[in-house]
Order: sequence, then C-alpha cells, then structure tokens
Amino acid sequence: MAARGAYPAARAAALSGVPKSTVHEWARQEILVPSVSSSRVKLWSYTDLMALRMISWLRHPKTATDGQEVRPSTMRVVRGALTQLRDLDLELWTEERGPSVAVDRGGRVVLDPLRRPEMADGQTLASTEVLDLVHPFPGEAGIQGPDLFEPRPQLRIVPGKLAGSPHIARSRVETQALAALARRGMHADKIVQLYPFLDETAVVEAVDLESQLTKNLALAA
Repeated sequence: MAARGAYPAARAAALSGVPKSTVHEWARQEILVPSVSSSRVKLWSYTDLMALRMISWLRHPKTATDGQEVRPSTMRVVRGALTQLRDLDLELWTEERGPSVAVDRGGRVVLDPLRRPEMADGQTLASTEVLDLVHPFPGEAGIQGPDLFEPRPQLRIVPGKLAGSPHIARSRVETQALAALARRGMHADKIVQLYPFLDETAVVEAVDLESQLTKNLALAA
C-alpha cells in the first residue's frame, strides 16, 4: 500500500528513538531507505518509524531472563521482518484504535488490532523475546521514543491524518504548533484562549511531548 505519514530525518529520529546519525547511515547503506522520498529532501513514513525501532532492537544483543546472552539477529532476519512490516494495512489506525504491532527475535511480525499483546512476564516494552513497535521505545543513551499511537493521554498519532503528525485527539491542532507558541513565552492558559476548544491539560501534554522529542535529538548528538 502507499506510504502514509511523512517525517524528515530529525523528526523520524526523535519519534522512533533511533539516533539521527543512525537513521541517515541506514539510508546510505540501503538497510532502510526512506519510503516517502529518498531524494535530497528525504522523508520517512509512519511504517519507517516502526522499522527503525525494529532494526535497532533486532541488531542489538540482549540478555535473556536466564542470564544467557542473546546474539543480534542476522540481516537476513531483519530484511524478512522489514518485508512483513511493509505489508501492514495502516487503514486500521484511527483516532480511537491503534493496533499493536510486535516483532519477535525470529523476525516474525504480529499484528493485533484488538489489544496490545502482553509478554509472558507482563512486560509491555522491549524484552528478549518480543518488542511492541508502537509502545514507548527505550533507545540508546537515555533516548525514549514515545508511544506511536497515544504519546500522551490526549494526544494521537494517526498515519492518515496530518501526515502522521502528533496532534490533539479529535482535532487538527498539531503539537508542534502549540510548542512553538510556548517557546515564544505563552503559557498554557493563554494558548487556550487562541484554541478555546482545547483544555490546558492537552496543551501541557503537547508541549511536554515536543520537549521530549527535542531532548531525544540532543541526547543523540
């Protein structure tokens, strides 16, 4: 299906939780070529965000629950998983429902549109057996990629809406726009006067998300 969502390198890195330098390196090595635009202005899709997390997780060593070291997955496994990921139907994402997408160590991608799968030990982030590609992603050097469906309780990311930009749920107000106002010195109560259909909590969450994404880029640098 056609790519949905469009993110420049810095945005793709901050949202995925993968360093920008790594995002560019994988593009140069053709491990993950940006699927929206691979020309001078490179643009990564929503599926690419999940793919960045998947590659990072599969290619890093892990420690199993019994203490044994788990070696990184081979590139053959990675490429097989990428093929499966590209076949996902992003039409399943709506404001109310974000399907869970997980990958296991063998490179098998599992889609569960009804609930987010739990691991046997109750973990919902990365484990040595499976990774939910939508849940918050703990990257390197303290980087924390946000949830790719519900980055905050009143925020959403929907591939087919606003080019996949984080926004206030049930609105078309992007978090970047609210954060820009906050950087100009406007407090949440003043911003709400410009957007009377929003509440302050949503504005605070938007600013907080954008602060996290800025921090992700700074930590990677």
